Amino acid sequence: MRMILLGPPGAGKGTQAVRLVERLGIPQLSTGDMLRAAVAAGTPVGLKAKAVMDRGDLVSDDIVVGIIADRIEEADAKNGFILDGFPRTVAQAEAFDAMLAEKGLKLDSVIEFKVNEAELVDRIVKRAAETEARGEPVRKDDNPEVFKTRLEAYRNQTAPLSAYYASKGMLKTVDGMQPIDEVTGAIKGILGR
Repeated sequence: MRMILLGPPGAGKGTQAVRLVERLGIPQLSTGDMLRAAVAAGTPVGLKAKAVMDRGDLVSDDIVVGIIADRIEEADAKNGFILDGFPRTVAQAEAFDAMLAEKGLKLDSVIEFKVNEAELVDRIVKRAAETEARGEPVRKDDNPEVFKTRLEAYRNQTAPLSAYYASKGMLKTVDGMQPIDEVTGAIKGILGR
């Protein structure tokens, strides 16, 4: 099963991806996590991405598509994967579709999390406070101002993916504002497992 989870930052994609990983036995491929790891490791891609990510802007398509193309070749992704945070633009989706076609692969499912944006800001503030209370470092992109920049970037660049995947007959939606277990149940219903 190869799937994409769409929705604005803070919509719960990562939480649901963890549950899907456990149930389906396929890896979650989060470009944000992969990019943060590259930044932490000081790799050339990480150094390029760091300044962009710190502003809350999106990194270039070629960097992101390259990271994904390499990652899906790894053994644990042979039976499928869950993409969380990618693609972010229609251009990335087209490049990703072309890359999959070259590899003889295709997507099985695209699930979009519909959410109330005002409540998302509250969700992010709460997530940052909980992280800090546990004594863990708070992600720079969990700052409310950076988050609002990310939300604006999502609206302008990523939201058009809904129409892109809907036109291919692939888009399914879930109410991301429901309790976590209800969102999980809705996803199970979409996937039939």
